[in-house]
Amino acid sequence: MKKISILIPCYNEEENVVPLSKAIIAELNASAPSYDYELVFIDNCSSDNTRPLLRELCKTNPKIKAIFNAKNFGQFNSPYYGLCQTTGDCTILMCADFQDPIAMIPELVKEWENGYKIVCAIKTSSKENRVMRFLRSCYYKMIKKMSDVEQIEHFTGFGLYDKSFIDVLRQLDDSTPFLRGIVAELGFKRKDIPYQQQKRAAGKTHNNWGTLYDAAMLSFTSYTKIGLRISTIIGFSFAAISIVIAAFYLVMKLMFWDRFVAGTIPILLAVCILGSVQLFFIGLLGEYILSMNKRIMHRPLVVEEERINFDVSQEN
Repeated sequence: MKKISILIPCYNEEENVVPLSKAIIAELNASAPSYDYELVFIDNCSSDNTRPLLRELCKTNPKIKAIFNAKNFGQFNSPYYGLCQTTGDCTILMCADFQDPIAMIPELVKEWENGYKIVCAIKTSSKENRVMRFLRSCYYKMIKKMSDVEQIEHFTGFGLYDKSFIDVLRQLDDSTPFLRGIVAELGFKRKDIPYQQQKRAAGKTHNNWGTLYDAAMLSFTSYTKIGLRISTIIGFSFAAISIVIAAFYLVMKLMFWDRFVAGTIPILLAVCILGSVQLFFIGLLGEYILSMNKRIMHRPLVVEEERINFDVSQEN
């Protein structure tokens, strides 16, 4: 009997974990009764009642498992680590707030049975804020054009991954993984399925401008060279312009054109422009260095505090 793993990363989702688990199990029993299953929650150090509720779920159903992180390890490390802990023939990754439609599970499994190792759910429409939707679309198109690696537009990670691809994830030595990019770069035969993203069922979203910025910069520094190339080209250009201006200024000074060269406003303006450009690209280079530094340190993806309903052979 084939086994389907459902991985659900969560953080402060006390209003959603219980109804979500019931809805998923009901869907699996109705549409995939010939499959075994496991439901794996990985909690990123919730501060509400999420963990006690997960403990109760694990007590009532041994097929429901839980991993409790020792602290919040971020929006990328925790789901990636959770994928590597699943034991099914395939794993479906979905969010804990009902934005990823549970009714899509049979369609994902069907395409997997048709031979696709990865089935990506692509947001063709969304009930989120229109401004946010527009900004996301602009970002995806920009990163797709700049990246040397294929980028999947409006792919959040929701989808199905064959066990063979999960094995690839386990072998990667990346302490700052960006799953969406890895799927596009190292993924096997893939099928994209469109869907409309739903509104959050309950609770508040944990995404903010800070987390969105982290996601954008991780993708940018991991899969593009254009930032470094632009800084190099502009640096050379401004250096050449500066040399020409300096030579021109020297000639004018030697010719005693004091009225022409005495003004300080143009010089101050030039200094401000050059300084701002330098600061911008120093910051951009810093983002690349920060990304490199996190990978060089080889820190663990997460540190577990507790895991429930896992076999002894699966204990870390």
